[in-house]
Amino acid sequence: MSTDTAVPGPPPTPRSPTLDVAALRAATPGMRHARHMNAAGAALPSAATLAAVTDHLRLESLLGGYEAAEALAERTERVYQSAARLIGAAPQDVALVDSASTAWQRALGALRLKAGDRVLASPSTYVSSALHLLEMRDSHGIVLEVLPADASGQVDLGALETALREPAALVTIAHVPTSSGLVEPVAAVGALAAHAGVPLLLDATQSLGQLPVDVQEMHCGIVVATGRKFLRGPRGTGLLYVDPELRARTRPAAPDVRGAEWSSAYQYEVVPGARRYETWESSHALRLGLGTALDEALDLGVALIRDHVTELAERLRAGLSGVPGIRRTDPPAAASGIVTFLREDEDPRQTVRDLRATGFRLTTVPASHGQWDLGRRGLERVARASLHVYNSADDVDALVAALTGRERRRQGARVANVETVSRTASGLPSGVTPGSPTPTSSGPEPGSPAPMCSGPEPGSASSTTTVPEPASVRPRPAPSSRPTGSAGDRADVIVVGAGIHGSSAAWQLAARGASVIHLDRFPAGHTEGSSHGRTRMIRRAYPAEIWDGLVDTAYNAWQELELASGQRLVTTTGGLYARAAGAPGTLRGPGCENVDHARAAELFPGLRLCEGFSAVHDPAAGVIDAQASLTALAALGRAHGVDRRDGCTVLRWRRDGEGVRVDTDQGVLHAGRLVVCAGPWTGELLPAFARPLSVVRIVNLHLGSSRRHLLEPPLLGAFSVDVPDVGLLYGIPAFGGAGVKIGLDHGPPEDPSVPAGPVTEAERDRLLGLASRFLPAADGPVEETITCRYTMAPKNRFAVGRLPGEDRVLMAAACSGHGFKFGPALGAALADLAEGKERPDLDFLSPAAMGITDRPGPGAGA
Repeated sequence: MSTDTAVPGPPPTPRSPTLDVAALRAATPGMRHARHMNAAGAALPSAATLAAVTDHLRLESLLGGYEAAEALAERTERVYQSAARLIGAAPQDVALVDSASTAWQRALGALRLKAGDRVLASPSTYVSSALHLLEMRDSHGIVLEVLPADASGQVDLGALETALREPAALVTIAHVPTSSGLVEPVAAVGALAAHAGVPLLLDATQSLGQLPVDVQEMHCGIVVATGRKFLRGPRGTGLLYVDPELRARTRPAAPDVRGAEWSSAYQYEVVPGARRYETWESSHALRLGLGTALDEALDLGVALIRDHVTELAERLRAGLSGVPGIRRTDPPAAASGIVTFLREDEDPRQTVRDLRATGFRLTTVPASHGQWDLGRRGLERVARASLHVYNSADDVDALVAALTGRERRRQGARVANVETVSRTASGLPSGVTPGSPTPTSSGPEPGSPAPMCSGPEPGSASSTTTVPEPASVRPRPAPSSRPTGSAGDRADVIVVGAGIHGSSAAWQLAARGASVIHLDRFPAGHTEGSSHGRTRMIRRAYPAEIWDGLVDTAYNAWQELELASGQRLVTTTGGLYARAAGAPGTLRGPGCENVDHARAAELFPGLRLCEGFSAVHDPAAGVIDAQASLTALAALGRAHGVDRRDGCTVLRWRRDGEGVRVDTDQGVLHAGRLVVCAGPWTGELLPAFARPLSVVRIVNLHLGSSRRHLLEPPLLGAFSVDVPDVGLLYGIPAFGGAGVKIGLDHGPPEDPSVPAGPVTEAERDRLLGLASRFLPAADGPVEETITCRYTMAPKNRFAVGRLPGEDRVLMAAACSGHGFKFGPALGAALADLAEGKERPDLDFLSPAAMGITDRPGPGAGA
């Protein structure tokens, strides 16, 4: 082992028992966009590390590469000192390289292994190292022996001790593998190797930065590590430690001018220290970034980092144990910040894709990256979460909740499919389980809500109560084959309006077993209402706490729709909502933070706010694919038997016995209940709402750019700016091939009975002027113009619930320009209300809350 003097560490100072996670998150730009749990792949660097890299690149652009390196030579030297302090070594024993794989290759090349040399490798060996050893076996004739693992998953120390009784050239072990949270007993392995006089090569790629590494205590001859993982350094950085005694017996296989001097025509001398393994060409900017990351780890203290990440990992393992359908795949000796798992009957890549769509950053590890571990255990691939200092218990709990919610939905869908197959095979009617008595024509149980069925057929002598199907998702027969009234004029529910709320309600009702006729006065795909266009915004930032519960429900409802449709419909981008400092009406919400204009520029470089503006940052905000959402809802509705009738105008409706009669321009329909989601035409169908509601014209532009990346996530997310004397400018980043979208949240009154006219030149110029002020990169052509209609209600609230005095008529309308994000949630709410369930969480949006307390009476025209 080395006799050189190691760089002394700083004197011990009292530390707080826990990390300041909030401060660390704030200093990590990437945590503003998602819950990053992939430190074992590439951890998020701090803002200081980012600045160290970019500042030096800027200096190189001003001085030149050589001159900039010379100017900061002392800072570069400090990188070696910091690396040495971290592993308990001397600076001259450390080389800086571009990756752990390069470090491994340089070290192994210097050993000059030959035919017959035995190499003892742990099952945790990383893929690149294993490939190199396999190649040396084939090309050099080395003898490669993979050591067994014990019951805990660690390398079998007894087997190693036995193997070392015979001569060996090298023992190699990964401190922590890439494929699990296992921690190998490196100190014990090193002691056995040292006793046998065999050098130990430690792969600390997945441990350095999260676990203590001391080359003296671990008896390491060689250590290789990368900068991009738990050290939080830039990609393209790594380090190599070689013990001086071992170094004296080895020489680089391919010396470079950086590590050797060409002393005469046929002679060269290698430099004394470990820099003999370096090359002249390297990125000084990346090395300085690595130095900053090393200093941050030293300042925090690796022991404190270890305590934090292992506590979070244990919390996650415990949480996963309670999620049905999830199997933990870490071995018993798992004690690091890495956690691996599988979802029953699902490719881990799909699991990770689904989680990414909801703002979690995880990855998967295939057996091809760890055949001696995963392959040995019969695992083709695992999902991997890896935690760091910027993660919190909230992140862990949110991941467990996301997995739990999705697993429950999967299990529910699986049970529903089994029930459907069972009924079909047994020949029993829908809604009857095998072994149960066939239902008779009986009324509902005492105290139960009235069934969603219409009154007797006109002219019939009696009525028969339909036994409802269970409220699980189940396809219904196609409309053409479903028994109906006169020419299909009867259903359990009629839904008016095929925008986001009506389409969501129709699907939910049909999925729960109701027969549904779905009407819209316009052809499919029309642009007269407020649900068309490419994209919409979703956010947690809202002006009052009363919205928080419904916002949570909305996010969950979108996840359910994504699961049902098999499509990604929501993309997390983060959001900024700005206004002049001191202006009233600031947004707030769970997970949101207030930022000044300078911080806003760091979050979204594509958005320019001048001094005097402040903003609310909402990391959970994102973009909804509106077109895909409506298409998915229509397809799901059809799959469950919704009778969709586009181009069918409602003329009037009235109560008809125990149901509702609806007159259309194509005939008379009957239903047990009526759901009105008619948007701008609500006042015509429900006259009591004509006075409090107003319809306004809204204009949007999609703009091109010569610097499109500045208008795409993560450099721009969803945003709004309350511009003094102008109004609320809102926007959605460039998304799905379309340019950035902007609009103003107000407009002139518009008569919905008149087709919407095209965007005028004045409307266009007004928005272009605002774009040049707040989105300087939006300098391209106008790619698309859009007009739509907002139905505005007092206080920008909605009208959702049963009509006063008309318990068989429900509505969701007047969403005041911010209702699309709530579409699937309100569709489910309308289905609940139609089933007779109460939804007190929506009382603040009831018609009564808007002042509609009298029975509105029937309406005409729609």
